[in-house]
Amino acid sequence: MAEQAFNSILVANRGEIALRIFRTAHGMGLRTVAVYSEADAGMPHALGADRSVCIGEAAAVESYLNIDRLIDAAMRTGAQAIHPGYGFLSENDAFATACIQAGLVFIGPSPHAIRCMGNKVTAKSIMLEQDVPCIPGYDGAEQNDQVLEREAVRIGFPVMVKAMAGGGGKGMRLVESATQLCEALRAARSEALKAFGNDAVMLEKAILSPRHVEVQVFGDMQGHVVHLGDRDCSIQRRHQKVIEEAPAPGLSKELRARMGTAAVRAARAVDYVGAGTVEFLVTPDQNYYFLEMNTRLQVEHSVTEMVTGLDLVEWQIRVARGENLPLTQEQVQLNGHAIEARVYAEDPCSEFMPQTGRLSVWQPPQGSGIRVDAGLAVGASVSTSYDPMVAKVIAHGDDRELARLRLARALEQFAIGGVRNNLHFLGQCLRQPIFAQGRLDTGFLEREHLDLRACATPDAQTVAIASALWQARDIGEIAPEMLNWRSRPWREEKLVLRCGDWQGALRVSAHAEGGYLVRDGEDLVVRVVLGSRSATCRIRVDGVDETDHFAWNGDALDLVRGDCYFRFTQAQEAAKGRNPEGLSVISSPMPGSIVEVRALLGAKVEAGEVLLILEAMKMEHQIEAPVTGLVTQVHAEAGQQVGMREVLMHIEAFTQE
Repeated sequence: MAEQAFNSILVANRGEIALRIFRTAHGMGLRTVAVYSEADAGMPHALGADRSVCIGEAAAVESYLNIDRLIDAAMRTGAQAIHPGYGFLSENDAFATACIQAGLVFIGPSPHAIRCMGNKVTAKSIMLEQDVPCIPGYDGAEQNDQVLEREAVRIGFPVMVKAMAGGGGKGMRLVESATQLCEALRAARSEALKAFGNDAVMLEKAILSPRHVEVQVFGDMQGHVVHLGDRDCSIQRRHQKVIEEAPAPGLSKELRARMGTAAVRAARAVDYVGAGTVEFLVTPDQNYYFLEMNTRLQVEHSVTEMVTGLDLVEWQIRVARGENLPLTQEQVQLNGHAIEARVYAEDPCSEFMPQTGRLSVWQPPQGSGIRVDAGLAVGASVSTSYDPMVAKVIAHGDDRELARLRLARALEQFAIGGVRNNLHFLGQCLRQPIFAQGRLDTGFLEREHLDLRACATPDAQTVAIASALWQARDIGEIAPEMLNWRSRPWREEKLVLRCGDWQGALRVSAHAEGGYLVRDGEDLVVRVVLGSRSATCRIRVDGVDETDHFAWNGDALDLVRGDCYFRFTQAQEAAKGRNPEGLSVISSPMPGSIVEVRALLGAKVEAGEVLLILEAMKMEHQIEAPVTGLVTQVHAEAGQQVGMREVLMHIEAFTQE
């Protein structure tokens, strides 16, 4: 096969994956082109390439999903190849075809391979031909609810509703009984259509609490195919991966070999070129079933790179040029263990609801065996238009335990302020005894009761630190020894601070030995030393020193202690009886678009009943009634764009007789 020479690559993506591809391309002496939406102007990825082009509005369909604009950007900048990254158009055969027709090299598999493996029905048929076990189910062309209900009964509940195109947990619902099927089909079709442009769904027998294990494969144009080991991706929430590791712990040598061989056979069956992942469900008795094949680079490719010492993006570029795979199967070596945690802008205390905001604090961790892939910086905004993942933290060690400990510490050192995130939640996962023992399955998060209160409500020390910082706000860059100097003694001043649902009145004064005395029923002495032009402060609480991160975000104080982020605002003391007793105000938990309003004015609703459906960050979110009562006001309608905490509805609770 003749080599397809190119020296310039356009990356049709954003954020950390765009920067990660630029890094490898620059190391190979290639020129790079970035594309960005209007919402991403000034973001690190838009500034990280040799050239960049604005391709449209914030909505992905007007920018990162617009094939014509991407091709035009490549032609205008002289790019000779396009790398799709992951997500967006990375598994879109029409995009791959358009690149080829425009004379561009598509750094990925052929359109034929994408079509075959991108459709779950076709992929399942291919795997059955290759004698790979598949999950029983229904994948027929008949898509009406009556047929799907009949097939679900035949398969036997629980069943999984899954979008035929795409993945990433979108268009997927677990259905435990026939009464849940109709709503699950509606929601799955809606998400699938928005994410993949195809609302067809399939049914599969739900295998409860299996392990999710995948195999990284690579093919070249000469027909060589290898696998680069396996990964465990069982720690998931809402069917989306949260923690991944390589190699998958606890698998028998024989099972590893069988899955690796099956994955290579699947890739060869479609003449696969480039990076791909074959995913399996593994049962407790070590049986395995084909799940799907992702025809792209995976988010979790980083852990495979850490244990193999290979650059998978470099491999992608080399095979796209027509070169042979750099290694044979016998030459692939695995060393040590790697674990990756996905850092999301979401609130684990509110059912992992995605969050938005401007980053006021951003300090990634460093250290031996630590890698951080991210595409953000202080001042960058997390938007509802794109996926809420903000970074990946990867730790490598000689064994799994060392990798786990390194990752747990790195997450504690990662300071993020301005947007709620899942850092504390990730650390709790890693410290669970079951996780430490490597006893993993997809039901882990449902069974393990993680203590997330540390980030939900500030403790007394956190409140004291916030009060001291608030008092020191106007001091500026005075030398530490002059921090509390006054010509006359300080008066005790009163502060009323709010943090989430917490509100309290504090009294703050200068302390004779330096620092501040904060009174809230008991005395806490906090000495604050502000770093010059820095977002860090050295704090002493009860004789113990620590380094925390903070920033002023308008009239709010963003404070980060370890892996917990708090936002404090100054408030007036709560007026008694300011809200009518029994009145519940339903507000939007995040910016988004109203898909459906189910409870009309005057309706009687039960606690837990779905009132509205909100779409944000490519997912649908149900807003439920907190109490049983009467809908007295409705301020939302389908198609309406709403902001954070915008009031949508009022419910007057029924009084108990």
